[in-house]
Amino acid sequence: MTTNPGLNTLIDFLDKLKKQTADAHKNLEKLSVSASILSPNLQIEDYCHYLALMHAVHKSTQEHIFPLLSGVFPDLEERKKTQWIENDLAFLNYKITESNSVFRYHDISIPFAIGILYVVEGSSLGGRFILKNVETIPVLSNQSGTSYFAGYGNKTGSYWKQFLSALTEYQQKYNCEDEIIEGAVYAFDCIHNHFMNTVKNEN
Repeated sequence: MTTNPGLNTLIDFLDKLKKQTADAHKNLEKLSVSASILSPNLQIEDYCHYLALMHAVHKSTQEHIFPLLSGVFPDLEERKKTQWIENDLAFLNYKITESNSVFRYHDISIPFAIGILYVVEGSSLGGRFILKNVETIPVLSNQSGTSYFAGYGNKTGSYWKQFLSALTEYQQKYNCEDEIIEGAVYAFDCIHNHFMNTVKNEN
């Protein structure tokens, strides 16, 4: 039986990335606003609030992170999600209010930006699971107002694999695992602070 040292190294890196962001990830999941989206008692107001929060995350990502990474991920245009959220909230007659940029760090390198996108793109993985809970709300039961959590649909797995392939290829080429990890932790912390400090818009 032969082994592939290169493959093992990449697996080790992805495992390290997941482990070293685990605490920040758990801290985000512990927030009440994060838990609300999976609550069996989910209310439409909480759903709209969560979508508005994520709109700010994706808007900041598309404006500040995507331009740095066009040479790393060739399919960024397909990964834009603000329009999905805007369509969902328009269907629910919810007006998005302007918010501060979620990612405010100005001196962002490409590896650090990759770490941020790892977190933001990874948030799509649970979308299909969350969708089942969201669709228990009567107004959302006919596939209207749910395009964000429907996401890439049955292509979610393949989109994630393509993303990880480009991420690990860049890391292997430039040996920048620590900076990618730092960017990912930063992203979790920024989203945590954004969720904590944004007041629900009662409209």
